[in-house]
Amino acid sequence: MRDLANHLHVKRAISPAAAVTDNTAIVSQIIDRAGYEKLMFAISTGSLADADATFTVLLEHGDAANLSDAAAVPDAQLTGTEALAGFGFGDDDEVRKLGYVGPRRYLRLTITPANNTGNVFVSAVAILASGRYGPPANPPV
Repeated sequence: MRDLANHLHVKRAISPAAAVTDNTAIVSQIIDRAGYEKLMFAISTGSLADADATFTVLLEHGDAANLSDAAAVPDAQLTGTEALAGFGFGDDDEVRKLGYVGPRRYLRLTITPANNTGNVFVSAVAILASGRYGPPANPPV
């Protein structure tokens, strides 16, 4: 079967929004992976106007719904690396991915700019797969 849509659940992580013009961290929604074995974040950049800005990525996980127990995800529980998911001023209109294979239920993605004085457009989605119950609703809830 070639259908992929009925095997994936997509959740908003970082909404498309007005440009970020400073070094304020861009923090995702808390993603609940209940009912799904696999999770990957897809980060999409738009125009990155600053000529020396860099953007680091951090993935945190925990068991509390509000992530009051948040801890950085150990490298062994990532597919890909946070460094490879990061980007710089020359990475306009690109996509990065970062996968999670850890045991925790809740996750949060943070993108932190440095040296950013220009307009930056960033968004992200969480893609969940291997659902225990399926197929997932369309549109996703």
